[in-house]
Amino acid sequence: MHAIPTVQIDNDRTTVTEWRFAPGADTGFHVHAMDYIVVPLTTGVLRLEEPGGVREVQLTAGLSYTRPAGVAHNVTNANSYEFVFVEIELK
Repeated sequence: MHAIPTVQIDNDRTTVTEWRFAPGADTGFHVHAMDYIVVPLTTGVLRLEEPGGVREVQLTAGLSYTRPAGVAHNVTNANSYEFVFVEIELK
């Protein structure tokens, strides 16, 4: 089962996407072409499958973080409840 992306804004400077993950849902493996910011709307754990291995990260609603272009991973909801975040890609 895959996470559900909903593009909210897509213009010359940014793409803003809301990601909704049912329990166990994932994004599929992908590589980020742009720098991006994640704004968690839910507190919980996401599992990251990366080229160097698998790790779990704790995210807190409202505590944003940024990552550079080139990040490669599959993101999975490791919680027993829906997890939601907004991703802002900088073009």
